[in-house]
Amino acid sequence: MLTVIRIISFLFQLYEFLIFVRVLLSWVATNPSSPVATHPAVQLLYRITDPVLVPLRRLIPPIGGVLDLSPVIALIVLELLRQLITRLLLGLAF
Repeated sequence: MLTVIRIISFLFQLYEFLIFVRVLLSWVATNPSSPVATHPAVQLLYRITDPVLVPLRRLIPPIGGVLDLSPVIALIVLELLRQLITRLLLGLAF
């Protein structure tokens, strides 16, 4: 059971890392048609992180049309979920 918990925890942390990388890329690739933004790896990153970020953007629109807080909220929610799932699984294991 501990191996399952570690794998789940790792996957959550990996997803959080991908969101963080997307935030960093948003500072570099401000133009959607820039070479960085159109790179296949960046497009894959967008496809992976959009399922979490797009619904959050609908709930919390960018402040002033520029400052997007959805990644911050996503990181907080994902971390809370990771801790909750880990604790629940640990409770089941012991």
